[in-house]
Amino acid sequence: MLRMGVDARVTGDTETGMKAVITDRIAGSVAAIKGLRGHVERIAEIAAAVVTSLDSGGTLYTAGNGGSAAQALHLAEELTGRYRADRPPLAAVCLAADATALTCIANDFGFEEVFARQCTALLKKQDALLVLSTSGNSPNVVRALEVARVRRAVTIGLLGRSGGRSAALCDHCLIVDSTEAAHIQEVHQVVVHLICEIVERRVAADS
Repeated sequence: MLRMGVDARVTGDTETGMKAVITDRIAGSVAAIKGLRGHVERIAEIAAAVVTSLDSGGTLYTAGNGGSAAQALHLAEELTGRYRADRPPLAAVCLAADATALTCIANDFGFEEVFARQCTALLKKQDALLVLSTSGNSPNVVRALEVARVRRAVTIGLLGRSGGRSAALCDHCLIVDSTEAAHIQEVHQVVVHLICEIVERRVAADS
């Protein structure tokens, strides 16, 4: 039996507080997502860059930390599998997905190199690297972008706050104007689905 303090029951005041938190968080999410209306052209440019890379025989590589790693994985699996329509699989790899590579590189070279070393091994100029970061300052994300630029791959960022150090390293980036990590990730998830939608439509049109 779960025991929380003296009494596990939710009191009226607590319930009111919980509802207020839920209402406030929903309002914040709605406001953040509505902000995407001002970035339609930028989202289209990002999706077009992904399509161009794939059309040229390249691979989309994705990377992020924590919740952003989950979103990076989500984007890659939607492209290799499917989003909404049956179509040929598309070349996409999440650099955060291989636990053996991550732990090996982190152990031997430091955690800030976990994506950069994979980029050094894998990236070609026709490829694209898409990173997700709520701050834009994660050292391993910044290092990956630095390597990608040296490798002449296209660099794309879904970022937050001011865009951090990552913004200047991206050929294409969308910066969510928020300081709240949860809302930034919620907006990023919408953009991930929009990328999938546009890429699938382009593939369908070309097939």
